[in-house]
Amino acid sequence: MTDEDEGEQEGEQEGEAEGEAAGEQPTAATGPTVNADLGALDSLRVDKWLWAARCFKTRGLAAEACGASHVKVNGTSVKSAKLLRRGDELTIRFGDELRILVVVGLSDRRGPAPMARSLYLDKSPPKPESVEVPGMIVRDRGLGRPTKREQRDIRRVRGY
Repeated sequence: MTDEDEGEQEGEQEGEAEGEAAGEQPTAATGPTVNADLGALDSLRVDKWLWAARCFKTRGLAAEACGASHVKVNGTSVKSAKLLRRGDELTIRFGDELRILVVVGLSDRRGPAPMARSLYLDKSPPKPESVEVPGMIVRDRGLGRPTKREQRDIRRVRGY
């Protein structure tokens, strides 16, 4: 073996190392490229999508809502493992509030709020305006029981 042959072999080994670092093969440092764009996924679990779209703070809360039949996909109550696809219509009930969302994109990562809003179209009905009844005594929540004086006032207004 001559000095020239050894130089060529070293050059080939260096080229292989550079090729790996250049991104020919994915490494832990470069990260996964599967979900780089929103079009990479065909379907996704309902609980994971609800979490990624920031409808719920945790995936566990999203799964609980699915288990309690508060989430419907295309009009049918679903469990949290149901696969969601683009074009599906979600109906989510939060107490008295109803949200209707149409799935536009799929993501299994929870990102910033503007990205989360790009995952759906919101077709929710507007919230009804609160109607005040004349003569109705309104107490703030968490004030405890009404005092004896407040109870008398309530009875006087209600007429009993």
